[in-house]
Amino acid sequence: MKNLALPIIAVFAGGCIAQEVDLDSLVLADGFSIAVYAELDGPRQMALGADGVVYVGSQRGKVAAVIDQDHDGVADSVVTVAEGLNRPNGVAYDDGDLYIGEIHRISKVSDIDARRSGVSPTETVNDSLPEDRHHGMKFLQIGPDGKLYLPVGAPCNVCEVTEQYAAIYRMNLDGSELTKIADGVRNTVGFDWHPQTGEFWFTDNGRDMLGDDVPACEINRISSVGQHFGFPYIHQGDLPDPVFGAGKSADDYTPPILKLGAHVAPLGLVFYRGEMFPDQYSNTILWAEHGSWNRSEKSGYKVMMGRIGADNRSITETSAFVEGWLQGQNNWGRPADVLNMPDGSVLISDDMAGVIYRVTYN
Repeated sequence: MKNLALPIIAVFAGGCIAQEVDLDSLVLADGFSIAVYAELDGPRQMALGADGVVYVGSQRGKVAAVIDQDHDGVADSVVTVAEGLNRPNGVAYDDGDLYIGEIHRISKVSDIDARRSGVSPTETVNDSLPEDRHHGMKFLQIGPDGKLYLPVGAPCNVCEVTEQYAAIYRMNLDGSELTKIADGVRNTVGFDWHPQTGEFWFTDNGRDMLGDDVPACEINRISSVGQHFGFPYIHQGDLPDPVFGAGKSADDYTPPILKLGAHVAPLGLVFYRGEMFPDQYSNTILWAEHGSWNRSEKSGYKVMMGRIGADNRSITETSAFVEGWLQGQNNWGRPADVLNMPDGSVLISDDMAGVIYRVTYN
């Protein structure tokens, strides 16, 4: 196969980016293909809107609409729909409205489908969130109950947190009744609901500065409201923190359902719901490992797949779904989020390479 190192140049609300995207270095299972779907500056969380339009958050103050007008599997335009925001990492779409997760607030662009040709003003939905930037990125999803779900991360590597932090919340779409549903969650930037059980699954990033190999990053499952997942006392379900774990028992906290590698930085997570992929991809989960930043040998930098057990409550097998962003100890990309598309394909955002990829099966 010839080398497909592509110089990607994209305009995103007046900005320009350039990054080599070496598609030939990406490895997928036989029958799968990956291609660049869109080029934009620092894409993070993605949300599917009407007519296949994909709304994309970033840490650059802007939110974009990615539009494939002719539905040929390649975006025709990228339009900035909101700007001047406080690291708008999170996006969620519901009934024509676009919800945006900034550091300190949830905002909204109403009737976005009629306004996606340019920048629109935002309105505040809830501005009671902390202003801390450390682990302050929001990830948004509309739950099966019609409520908006979001995290408030720990404002530190590891510390004794006050009641508001290291938690997952939900609220009504008008911003009312902000309610905590889980504690002890250091920094989740991805979650989804199991298609059969309706249970809430999420990634969590483990603390740093305990060495290359501990603690593990995690995938967790909420089986009841109010569970505590251990931070800052117990990491990876069984590892007491050397400072904050004294006198604490792992039995008092909910362990992860899957320990990932240390420092792999799992972000976006989604259950595969399409029909394009082979039958063995039904009842699987995909998550993006953004990659380590302080490990002596880099780890992560791939999209992983997990096979769900017959009990629908466990992951019995894992494998790389897409890998190759890390070549030796040099990485040219960092996957951030994964999104199901109506045709059964999957999109992957890469905030380092400045692209969104589309994975298909033939």
